[in-house]
Parts: sequence; C-alpha cells; structure tokens
Amino acid sequence: MVTVTNSGQRRTPKVAKTSSVAKKAVMAVSGIILVLYLIAHMVGNLKLFAGAETFNGYSEWIRRIGEPAVPGQTVLWVIRIVLLVAVVAHAWAAVSLWKQAKRARPTQYVARKAVAQSYASRTMRWGGVILALFIVYHILDLTLGVANPEGPGSTPYDRAIAGFLNPIVTAVYVIALLALGFHLRHGIWSATQTLGQSNRTRERTVNAFATVFAVVLTAGFLIPPLSVLVGIIE
Repeated sequence: MVTVTNSGQRRTPKVAKTSSVAKKAVMAVSGIILVLYLIAHMVGNLKLFAGAETFNGYSEWIRRIGEPAVPGQTVLWVIRIVLLVAVVAHAWAAVSLWKQAKRARPTQYVARKAVAQSYASRTMRWGGVILALFIVYHILDLTLGVANPEGPGSTPYDRAIAGFLNPIVTAVYVIALLALGFHLRHGIWSATQTLGQSNRTRERTVNAFATVFAVVLTAGFLIPPLSVLVGIIE
C-alpha cells in the first residue's frame, strides 16, 4: 500500500508553534497594559465635564505624581516608556504572527468561511494601523499642541475645546474610536483564549463581556468630544 501525502498540508514545526504561542502571549500581556491605560485615560477625559479648573488641575497632577520623593514628571515618563514598549511589542507581535500565518498558508483558500470570522477579526490589522496613526495625531494635537488651533502654550482644557469644536477633528476622533472599539472587542476575546481563561462553556460569557466592555469604553471616549461639538461642554 502506498500512502500519498498532500504536500500542501504540512504539519507546523514544534518550534514554530512555540514561537507562535510566545508571540500571542506578548500580544495579550501588552494589550492588557494598554487596556488598563485606556480605562484611566477615559476617566481623565470625562473630567472635561467638571470644567476648566478641574481638568487642568488633573492634567497638572499627572505631571506631579511622586513628588517630592522623585523629581517632577519622573512617574509620568516611566508610564510613557512602559506604554511605548507595550505599543511596540503589541505591533511587533501582530505583524510577526501575520507574516507567520502567511508563510504557513502561502495560497489563499478558494472559499472563505465568512460566518466564522467576525467583522472585527477581519479588520483587526487595519484597525491597528488606524489606531497607530491616530496615536501620533493625538499626541501632536492634545499633548504637544502643535497640531491644535490653540497652540502648544495653551492649557489642556483649551486645547480640547478648540480641537473638538472642529467637526473634521471630531470626525477623525470618532472614526479612530470606533476602530478602537472593534479592536478591543476582538482583542479581549483573543487574550482570554491565549491566556487559557476561556473554554466552550465560558465562550458566551467572554464574548458578552468583550462586547459590553468595548462598547462602554468606546462610549466613554466618544462622549466628551461629541459634547464639546454640540455645545454641552464649553
């Protein structure tokens, strides 16, 4: 008897599987760090409703965390470095896994199972690119002020109001935040799978949590800019 082996279906080497698991773990852990930051950032943004004094005071407090034990902005720079490392690690793992998947399957399937793939999962990579570009713009706009109508010498509150009064700027934020929502929805579900915290019996719960969390966080970020645009926050 002669056994015919389909050369197009090769077993994944053990080293490649180990590498893939490690990269997925990097994506999951770095994603968790970024999600924790997003929660804190959203809470800070909602302070716009408290007025200029409170919002500017909060922004100043962030820069003074740790004083006088450490020089001003020391803790802030530690947070920035951790976030930068997390973003770079997350992007590296995502690109690396995508390339690894392409090498493992060099030819496209004739028919794709569209039902098995959610919209969020199919647009995960493009969502990541949109968010990366948005982060750069966000820093130039509200953090540094160089892309803001009020300029770098203005207060954080004035920059936020001036920026979000522009419908085009607010539209950019809305698009980026919707991309964030889809990214979070799929990312949270994937992280629980990677870290072994999900199984068939808990899949519905995980899916529901990921959806609710993504919607709440996205809404929390959307409310301040839309409130400025319509005149609720002045």
